[in-house]
Amino acid sequence: MGFKLRKIVIIGAGHVGTMCGLSLMYRGEVDELVYIDIDREKAYSQALDLDDAVSFLPHQITVRTGDYGDVEDADVIVMAAGVSRLPGQTRLDMLDDSIRIMKETASHMQGLHIPGILISISNPADIVADYLRKQLGLPRNRCFSTGTSLDSCRLRRILSQKMHLDRNSIQAFVMGEHGDSQMIPFSAVHISGKPLVQWMKDEPVRYGKLDLVQIEKETANAGHEVIEGKGSTEFGIGIALSEIVRSIFHDSKKVLPVSPLLDGEYGQYGIHAGVPCVIGKDGIEQIIEIPLTDKEKEKFENSCRVIREYISRI
Repeated sequence: MGFKLRKIVIIGAGHVGTMCGLSLMYRGEVDELVYIDIDREKAYSQALDLDDAVSFLPHQITVRTGDYGDVEDADVIVMAAGVSRLPGQTRLDMLDDSIRIMKETASHMQGLHIPGILISISNPADIVADYLRKQLGLPRNRCFSTGTSLDSCRLRRILSQKMHLDRNSIQAFVMGEHGDSQMIPFSAVHISGKPLVQWMKDEPVRYGKLDLVQIEKETANAGHEVIEGKGSTEFGIGIALSEIVRSIFHDSKKVLPVSPLLDGEYGQYGIHAGVPCVIGKDGIEQIIEIPLTDKEKEKFENSCRVIREYISRI
């Protein structure tokens, strides 16, 4: 039996799409990497630049430009097309421009056979994923966005800094919108199996004064902070995307917070929102419903309400 080469198509050759490709290359999670962009010259140049890096990697990778026909035998399609978020803009402010671009890109894929898994990283993430799934007629396990995966990484970083503990010992998820209405179920945050609230009770001098409201604000604002300083986010999302792809290719069954279509989970129907999911070879294999307090349920419902309002605008 021959070895199956792993083919990934990335639509959008900007900062984010290119960093996703580089992360996949560095981590050895792709054999053929194909870029598609309306600016063909830019896509070619980015692919050529990435191809130069292959000489220093331990495995061979084909990096090239292509066309939409490449999605028909791609294992994973990454939607990274879109405009850059400007300082002061929310992700929801990007909706009109993003949907215009998605309408154009989706028109090229409609009618094509798409057996692979489509992961969208374009903002506003939850609304764009919903739009693409509907336009392309894909099942919910094979069309979702990275959702709150990056927000969850930011939360772990912030908690690690404030608690002076290794972030890899922290289990924490951000849920809801990949945007300003996101929420943190602090009741489900654990450090090495021990609930955060218990850490705060047991060690009041060291951890009792943790400001959970402030932590939630800092987490939601982390993306704005990066945009204000350098104009784009790219490194964090690149690694987050590659981690999702790794779980698919290795059938790892890793639990990651992504944004699938909810069909009754958490009492929500017909919208994409960030929730913890089991990721394996078939994409989203299970949506995990973690217990929420009444206040957390209210916050999650509010975030879903925001997502639903913007979906209705489309």
